Amino acid sequence: MAYSIRPYRDSDAEALAAVNAAAIAEIGPHAYSPEQVAAWSARHPGPERFRERIAAGHAIFVAADAEDRPVAYALIEPDGHLDHLYNHPAHTRQGLATQLLATAEAHAAALGVECLYTEASDLARPAFERAGYVATKKREFTIAHEGREVPIHNWAMEKRIR
Repeated sequence: MAYSIRPYRDSDAEALAAVNAAAIAEIGPHAYSPEQVAAWSARHPGPERFRERIAAGHAIFVAADAEDRPVAYALIEPDGHLDHLYNHPAHTRQGLATQLLATAEAHAAALGVECLYTEASDLARPAFERAGYVATKKREFTIAHEGREVPIHNWAMEKRIR
């Protein structure tokens, strides 16, 4: 299947929320418990949040299929924090994460950013490592969900680009 990488459009918000939800729900259980997946998913409130992030000056790059439907995306903040990298489960293993990370890196370099950083799930860590990111520490924390604190972890990672 042919894919293209392009900047976010306001009409992408609903599709990106669906990509995010599907990725967490369907891929998340490969490394996290059902309770952790539910708590993780609850942290992503839906399409309006993408519009808020764009309004705040963040950049979103979208991988779109041949019909220009979003199937993956990366969200990067102006300081080099790569906050989201999500791929729809039906479109994994196509090199989209690699392409999105390269696009985000080029964007950050154009802004003069010297170091990219992220908090990667166990599932996303290999994609970041292939892109040259290095894990600096395992982050153990909790997410409040349905009146409980759910323990979960991810990986602080960074990549120097200058």
